[in-house]
Amino acid sequence: MKLHSARFALPSFRRSLIGAAVMAFCAGHALAVQPFTVKDIRVEGIQRTEAGTVFSYLPVRVGETFSDEKSIAAIKALYATGFFKDVRLEVDGDVLVVLVEERPAIAAVEFTGTKEFEKDVLVKALKEIGVGEAKIFDKASVDRAEQELKRQYLSHGLYGVKITTTVTPIERNRVNVVFAVDEGDVARIKQINIVGNKAFTDKELREQLALNTGGWFSWYTKADQYSKTKLTGDIESLKSYYLDRGYIEMQVDSTQVSITPDKKDIYLTINITEGEKYKIAGTKFEGEMFGREEELKALNLMREGEIYSGARLTATNKRIQDRLATFGYAFANVNANPEINRDKHEVGFTFFIDPGKRVYVRHMNIAGNTTTRDEVIRREFRQFESSWYDSNKIKLSRDRVDRLGYFKDVTIDTPEAQGTTDQVDVNVTVVEKPTGNFLIGGAFSQSEKFTLSASISQANFAGSGNTVGIELNTSHYSRTIAFSQTNPYFTDDGISRSFEVYLRTTEPPALNIGSYKIKQTGGRVSFGVPFSEVDTVFFGIGAERSRIETDITSPVRFKQYVIDNGGPSDGIGSATTNSIPLTAAWQRDSRDSALTPSIGRYQRVNLEADLIGDQKYFRAIYEHQYFRPLFSKVTLALKGELDYGHGIGNHVYPVFKNFYGGGIGSVRGYLSSSLGAVEPSTNDALGGASRLIGNAELQMPFPGSGNDRSLRWFGFLDGGQVYQEGEKMRISQLRYSAGLGISWISPVGPLKLSYAKPLNAKPTDRLERFQFQMGTGF
Repeated sequence: MKLHSARFALPSFRRSLIGAAVMAFCAGHALAVQPFTVKDIRVEGIQRTEAGTVFSYLPVRVGETFSDEKSIAAIKALYATGFFKDVRLEVDGDVLVVLVEERPAIAAVEFTGTKEFEKDVLVKALKEIGVGEAKIFDKASVDRAEQELKRQYLSHGLYGVKITTTVTPIERNRVNVVFAVDEGDVARIKQINIVGNKAFTDKELREQLALNTGGWFSWYTKADQYSKTKLTGDIESLKSYYLDRGYIEMQVDSTQVSITPDKKDIYLTINITEGEKYKIAGTKFEGEMFGREEELKALNLMREGEIYSGARLTATNKRIQDRLATFGYAFANVNANPEINRDKHEVGFTFFIDPGKRVYVRHMNIAGNTTTRDEVIRREFRQFESSWYDSNKIKLSRDRVDRLGYFKDVTIDTPEAQGTTDQVDVNVTVVEKPTGNFLIGGAFSQSEKFTLSASISQANFAGSGNTVGIELNTSHYSRTIAFSQTNPYFTDDGISRSFEVYLRTTEPPALNIGSYKIKQTGGRVSFGVPFSEVDTVFFGIGAERSRIETDITSPVRFKQYVIDNGGPSDGIGSATTNSIPLTAAWQRDSRDSALTPSIGRYQRVNLEADLIGDQKYFRAIYEHQYFRPLFSKVTLALKGELDYGHGIGNHVYPVFKNFYGGGIGSVRGYLSSSLGAVEPSTNDALGGASRLIGNAELQMPFPGSGNDRSLRWFGFLDGGQVYQEGEKMRISQLRYSAGLGISWISPVGPLKLSYAKPLNAKPTDRLERFQFQMGTGF
């Protein structure tokens, strides 16, 4: 550190004496100097720093006595601020003059040649270590920033990176800092060697590693690019693989990573010691079990005589902890102590159970809801305040809130209540999504070109939890005006009420040669009664007036309907019927989410019958959806639907109640509503009285979306067919298709796009490979 004392307006011997005192003090010696009283303090050389900032660091004030100790202290204090690269003290009469030379400030930080990282991310990261706009320029900090940049590139396998830092002075004592990056080529893994393995082949062990030597999808997975983080994860994967197969003493002794001189190829060697394979000798339970020893023992997955498995041991611990958590012991601790018999190659375990203190819930807190009322969320809770903690009820509460469909994400954490040892708070955090949906469906085919339908609904109207919908469709082939409303808590105990009034006019699509018109006016009301946490039964009644108009080109069965219901004898004209459909349904929903489920089931049985009106028919619908995670980010989704309708007595099943198949929601790749029987004279699709549909999807996060479940892509296999009244359902008649698609929970509703290849289409089938729809679920 430079120390300067100069130009005292005093005799020369005194100037020298003070200078000598300063130097002597720095050298650890004491030399008395005649102090003087400061009448004023003047600061010179500052450009950006305020004079008051300098005064605040000085250990001397106007009117105080200045001495060599305070001189040293002042210089040290001003240097310590980091604002100045040179500090001098001078005396002009009784005025103390502080002369400083400021360090330059950073005007801008720029990057060139960066492709691996976003520039905004780099700017933010470097600012946190002191290199950023408006920061004081410090060469040491810039050097550290350069080394940090290199470290980040090395962690991404870019070992040939070169970084050149340029500091350019500009006006007002500022500098621009430019990091010029030459990323070079990515170093790729050329070979992975595993040394010491006997029980398993190199190929078996390499399959457990995230790192590999490259393949078809390496451009996306980057699995052939070395990463220390990935290697650490791979070592744990190897250990888990051995532990799950009985090798309890397996060790990874060392790893060597070498790179070729041209920094393009990496060779990775993993040295392991397998040890011996062990079997389970037996298990014991000790600790506080509240008389539930047999119940807790039943959760044990470790069986005597079986090969030891680390995964089963971990699962056993968790099962016991989860069970204890269901009756208040939220922080139970279960330790499995091994007893190894190396001579017999056996290992026994003693599970020590420490339930800790029983805790209860102090507060149930809700955060993140700006539109949805607290009561809409709170009424889904099954864990209550001032009750004993129950992990099952907390999970059920989370799932019920998520199944509302109002939120992108629902999370729960249970921190200990501050100042207590037997209370926790349950914090429910939601991320709201837009619940006003503009639902649109459409498709493109060479024959019909572009078709479109739409409706508007508000799923969480004014944050009340009620659903209000208005359907307006003015297309040439389907005109609809409908209003619907659902109140999921019509009563405080959870009975729901739904009603709908509508006016619908339907005409055949342009592909159909025959023409007809169906006009329906009606309404319905239904009530849902929950009888378990996942089961609800529904009862309803409706009234509907249907009018069918035909002409000479109409399909035969439409003409016959007109004849059967009092119309002209030739079937050309119109007929009107009235029906009073009664409905009953059962629904079970154990999915973890209504919009993006990853686990659980959804089942629904619906029965509709007209026993009073003119039609005399019944129709039954059974739907079953099943979701299961296959891997950490891959979900298997299965859906099956069986529909059946029939006339009662001598009545024929109403043609306008027919089921249809084809398109998204049934069998993709076939034109919407085109499957099943056709009119012989016109080849027009007629639908049918029964339907069989099956769908299978493998759902995965979209590349680049991370863990965002709202954007996914999927592969699918569909099968289905529509059958006429009285026709036997034959599996051999099913139509199949396979393809790929994308699903997105967009701001305007769920969106699905798919491209399908029909697998067994007949020459008379109408195909439509690309389809999209908004507002669809599965």
